Amino acid sequence: MVHCPDCETTLADESDVEFVEMDATTGFLAASKRFYVANCAECGNTLGSGVAGAKGGGGAV
Repeated sequence: MVHCPDCETTLADESDVEFVEMDATTGFLAASKRFYVANCAECGNTLGSGVAGAKGGGGAV
């Protein structure tokens, strides 16, 4: 069983983890990278993160 390192809540269901999408403009090719952060739904502690790839029309100059 997996537990949050901060609050020790059991992370057993999808609802126990909150995924937040964050953008970062790269400044070329009018695209931005899509970053995801996984947080504990109980205490908000960041459990991990990753890059999903380019998002077209991301607002780059």
